[in-house]
Amino acid sequence: MIEKFSPAIGLGNCHLQTIFSRLHRPKPWVRTECHWHYTLDGDRLGLHLPRPLRDSAEHPLVLILHGLEGSVESPYAQGLMAALLERDYQVAVMHFRGCGGVPNMLLRAYHSGDSEDPRWLAGELRKQLPNTPMMAVGYSLGGNVLLKWLGEDGQGSPLSAAVAVSAPMDLHACSRRINSGLSRFYQRHLLKSLKNSLEQKARDSSLADAMPNLKDPRNFRNFRNFDDAFTAPLHGFRDVDDYYTRASSKPLLKNIAVPTLIIHAVDDPFICPSAIPTAKEVSPNVELAISAHGGHVGFIAGSLWRPEYWLEQNIPDYLDKFRGQQ
Repeated sequence: MIEKFSPAIGLGNCHLQTIFSRLHRPKPWVRTECHWHYTLDGDRLGLHLPRPLRDSAEHPLVLILHGLEGSVESPYAQGLMAALLERDYQVAVMHFRGCGGVPNMLLRAYHSGDSEDPRWLAGELRKQLPNTPMMAVGYSLGGNVLLKWLGEDGQGSPLSAAVAVSAPMDLHACSRRINSGLSRFYQRHLLKSLKNSLEQKARDSSLADAMPNLKDPRNFRNFRNFDDAFTAPLHGFRDVDDYYTRASSKPLLKNIAVPTLIIHAVDDPFICPSAIPTAKEVSPNVELAISAHGGHVGFIAGSLWRPEYWLEQNIPDYLDKFRGQQ
C-alpha cells in the first residue's frame, strides 16, 4: 500500500490542484536530447533522454507517456524524471506522434487508445537493452494508453511494473464530464491546442487536402464533436462511439498481469467518477490508490507555501518494490 494522499493546506480545491504545478513550475529544468525512431508505417516517434541509455540489470528504464498535448516539458514529466534520476533509474519520455511542437509525417496523429506505438517502441528498446528491466508511467491520456497496452498484452507484457495517473479509463463518461461546468475551461484550452497542431500539419500541401474541415467551428465545440470529425476517421474508427468504446482501457483491466498502480482522484475535473474502477473490475495485480482529492495530475501535498509533489515520491517508491524483476 502506498502513502495516503492529503491535499496541501490552501490547495484543497480540485482546480487549484490541477493547475498549481503549471503555475508554480512553468519552465522545464531537466535537459533532454531527442532520438527519432522511424516506424514501420513511414512515420517517426521522438524519444527524449536526459542521459544516454545503457544496458544494465541494476538500472531499470522507465518509459514515461505524457497526456493530451503534453510533452517532455510538461511539469509532471519533468518532476518525475528528476525524481527517478535521483534514484539511479534510466528515464525516457516518448512523444506521441505530432507532440512537442514537431508535426508527424502522416495524416494520422495519436489518440487515447494508441497502444501500438509504445508497444512497438518498447520492442525496439528491448533489442537495444536486452538485460535492462523496463517499467512505464502514464499520465492522463498516456495512462489510458498504458493500461490498454497492459490489458492487451497480459502475460506477454515486456514491462515489470507500471503506474497510471489520472487515466480516462471510460472515454464515454469522460467526454461528458469535461463538457460540463468549469471543466469546459480545460476542454476549450485543449481543443485550441489540438486545432493549432492540425493547422500546423495542414501547411504540408500533401496532407492538407485529406484533412477534415478545420474551419467549421462545430468540429471544435467539444471533444465529442472533435473526436467524431477528426480522431475517429483519421485513426480507423467507424465514429466517435466506436472510438470511445474500443479505446477505453477499463474493460481490459482484469487482464493486466504486471504489477500496476492506478492513482486517481474522485474530484478529477476531467474524469467522471463512474470511470474509476472498483477492486472487482481489476486484476489481482492492480493496486488502486483512489483519493477523494487531488484534481487531474495534481496531488500536491504539504502547503501552498511549501508544496510537496506527492506523485514524485510515491511513484518511485512503488517502482522500487519491483526493481530487481525483469
